[in-house]
Amino acid sequence: MSIAIVRDMWLTGFDCPNLHTMYLDKPIRAHGLMQTIARVNRVYKDKPGGLIVDYLGVAYELKKALRQYSNGGGKGKTHYPIEEIVEVLLEQHEIVSLMFHGFDYSQFFMGNPTEKLTVIKTAMEHILKLDEGKERYLKNVTKLSRAFALAGTHDKAKGIRDDVGFFQAVKAGIAKITSTDGTKDRLDVDSAIKQIVSKAIATDEILDIFDVAGLEKPEISILSQKFLEEVRDMPHKNLAFELLKKLIYDEIRILSRKNIIQSRSFTDMLEKSIKRYHNRSIEAAEIIEELIELARKMNEARRRGEELGLTDEELAFYDSLEVNDSAVAILGDDILRTIARELVETIRRNVSIDWTLRESVQAQMRVAVKRILRRYGYPPDKQESATQTVLKQASLICKDWATA
Repeated sequence: MSIAIVRDMWLTGFDCPNLHTMYLDKPIRAHGLMQTIARVNRVYKDKPGGLIVDYLGVAYELKKALRQYSNGGGKGKTHYPIEEIVEVLLEQHEIVSLMFHGFDYSQFFMGNPTEKLTVIKTAMEHILKLDEGKERYLKNVTKLSRAFALAGTHDKAKGIRDDVGFFQAVKAGIAKITSTDGTKDRLDVDSAIKQIVSKAIATDEILDIFDVAGLEKPEISILSQKFLEEVRDMPHKNLAFELLKKLIYDEIRILSRKNIIQSRSFTDMLEKSIKRYHNRSIEAAEIIEELIELARKMNEARRRGEELGLTDEELAFYDSLEVNDSAVAILGDDILRTIARELVETIRRNVSIDWTLRESVQAQMRVAVKRILRRYGYPPDKQESATQTVLKQASLICKDWATA
């Protein structure tokens, strides 16, 4: 990452041909701010990504200055970058528009809320079908939105206002349905649509991930058999894939806080399937079948604890022991269940709030685990590996035990 530091409108710091970030050492307003932007853009005219328009903390002043110096439809002084911003805006609009070549989205501006959702859903499928469509679309609409935020009052910007709103609505839907970063409500479709520039787009309906996908919201299990069948029957296969991928990632993320072995296994299976899909080894319909099968395996794994008579914590330690095939063959389920229960009891009794930080406590825990494994005849050559896995599992789920 390259940076430039602006002190009293003069550039200092690093030589940044690939400028990424600009820092201001104090607030700059109006004429001074516009001069600073113009100077930075002249000095770093060859930087990738176009104009620098995303300034943390000065967005309001930036817009205010643009309004002050672009009276008369943008006919401001030539050293203010409003015309350059409009040029970037129109260029980005053309790039995004070309991604919708052959796709008619005019019904979006005339339809009722249900019809708008249908257009958004179909538009998302159109974008997701393109080669690297999701990544290219999100990147270019972001650039378009930044330019529009700065030049929205310009006559040329007003002419593409509705298009920008539609593009943002589709972007919000794609980001919502494909997000796997775990951030709660990172980009809510409802708020995104209500905040975009075109009043014709805002609705009073609550739009969530299932509405966008055209699915009935699951009542109990998000990966229930009924729900998986609905996903399979979705006409928009690329959208169905992205939805199912997100939901499985979310389920694995929850599982990773409880069962280290299962979460690793399912993550590996998911990523292998996704890699094959991205390499075009399998089609959208095939990846959906693979993910449905993975979801079923996750549901079966969830039921294993009940079938074995183990709690979630006991099952997690059972899985830590069962990962070794020779241990399963030698000991069998009954002894492994007994070991798992005793491990839970022993670790729960000995855990402390800071046990992961204190080497002496960790050493005692390690000894206690090894003693249990030896007593039940766990394969000697596998004991060290099993001990390490058990301790990792313990550090994962024992925080609540320690505070209790």
